[in-house]
Amino acid sequence: MKFDVAIIGSGLAGFSVALHLAETQKVAIFSKRALQDGSSSWAQGGIAAVLDSGDSVEQHLSDTLIAGGGMCDEAATRYILENGRDAIEWLIAQGVPFTQDADAELGYHLTREGGHSQRRIIHAADATGQAVQMTLEQKVRNHPNIRLFEHYYAIDLITTDKLDGTGTGSVRATRSTARCLGLYVQDVKTGKVHTVSAQHTVLATGGAGKVYLYTTNPDTATGDGIAMAWRAGCRIANMEFIQFHPTCLYHPYAKSFLISEAVRGEGGLLKLPAESGPAAGTRFMPAHDERAELAPRDVVARAIDFEMKKRGLDHVDLDISHQSPEFLQEHFPTIYARCLEFGIDISKQPIPVVPAAHYTCGGVITDMLGRTDIPGLYAVGETSYTGLHGANRLASNSLLECVVIGKAVAEQIASQEPASVPELPGWDESRVTDADEEVVIAHNWDELRRFMWNYVGIVRTTKRLERAQHRIRLLKEEIDEYYANFRITNHLLELRNLVDVASLIVNSALSRRESRGLHFSRDFPDTLPKAIPTVLAPQRRDKTARGPFRPADKS
Repeated sequence: MKFDVAIIGSGLAGFSVALHLAETQKVAIFSKRALQDGSSSWAQGGIAAVLDSGDSVEQHLSDTLIAGGGMCDEAATRYILENGRDAIEWLIAQGVPFTQDADAELGYHLTREGGHSQRRIIHAADATGQAVQMTLEQKVRNHPNIRLFEHYYAIDLITTDKLDGTGTGSVRATRSTARCLGLYVQDVKTGKVHTVSAQHTVLATGGAGKVYLYTTNPDTATGDGIAMAWRAGCRIANMEFIQFHPTCLYHPYAKSFLISEAVRGEGGLLKLPAESGPAAGTRFMPAHDERAELAPRDVVARAIDFEMKKRGLDHVDLDISHQSPEFLQEHFPTIYARCLEFGIDISKQPIPVVPAAHYTCGGVITDMLGRTDIPGLYAVGETSYTGLHGANRLASNSLLECVVIGKAVAEQIASQEPASVPELPGWDESRVTDADEEVVIAHNWDELRRFMWNYVGIVRTTKRLERAQHRIRLLKEEIDEYYANFRITNHLLELRNLVDVASLIVNSALSRRESRGLHFSRDFPDTLPKAIPTVLAPQRRDKTARGPFRPADKS
């Protein structure tokens, strides 16, 4: 397989890059499941951008910097927000059916979410991600220059320093001069591994929510791009900042169903449930933050966690029953219908909710053009760290980043002169399958997610983190043995990536001797005067590649 551009991931980030490049480049998109099975399709609330004269980029910037806990890269953040309106207009031009409002300046309804000082969230009812993805999927499927590979799992990147000279006659490169040449992918249905040669490779694989037991993310969110980039030699930043969404539906049969931030934006109130005894029905957010239900997600998630642990609760209640059924069905049709399936009429009763892992704020360090430490390798969306999200992501900024940086990556790639890619070695298919492998992998997967939830969750301690670190070390040894000796499966690959990501999260959390944004430590509850990003560099990298932290090299 030979392409100009290989994109790993079929979310909004990957689609944006592909559609901006397809007129001039031969593009391939690899999706480990169906195209719609990523996190982008699950996004409910909307996309944040300045679309009204009563709002401004400066206000949006201020809200983002405040939510980011002093950790945002201001130049990168400003660049993304300044290009917000153009990004929205591009999506509208593609045919995305955003909810209309004849009285609004742009003609579309804007809602407000936690942490935002203005109504600036454009949305398609409460299923924005699905509307965007379905629209762009048709464009992608119908484009003659885009080839789609569904149910193809990315195994690892191929860089010049990994070549042993087979078919190239070249000397092994050093880390500082290594270039990405493509990747190995496995056809999940047949098990066959293919070698993909590409002048440019784009990681758009999303986040790592599945490293935790409870998450709002789909099963595809296993941190694949972050793990592959780390193994290839890229620096990774701020992995301790995992955003826990405050309100995931709590029900034994509801898996990973998010109750949108917009429910609180439209007046939803957090209350203590019936199990609280005399305090049942009492609002608790005003006692934790003056912004109450509209405080940023990290504040709300910690408040819920505090109340649950203090009172021994399994959940709290989110009550928007004071709004009319007509209002709720118009603004939250998906949530209304889904809750009804579980016997919850949100127009008459509160919604039981719990916090759940939601967004990976750290990731592969890139500049504003999506370039990583390795030439020829780019990262976009939740996989990356541009500096936009800092220590806590402001609601609905993530989809905006996908479109803005996706376009920037495409323009950067299009501006490059074609480069020759040497013949790449094939995959070793001689390994055998171990009958016990799947059982062990399933057990290890469950163990990893449980101890990450218990030891590396919303509130952390050094002792818990060290316990997790020890367990990860043992798991990694076992997984590496399987990977080296037996035929690979997608379950083994996902577990391998999750363990790498878990290690990055724990090591980053242990190195931060303060509490900031999404990282709260009982041992270090204070916030230090200076915000310093956590940067992890693979030990294999040579000294010239490490350098100072620069999330956005503006050149």
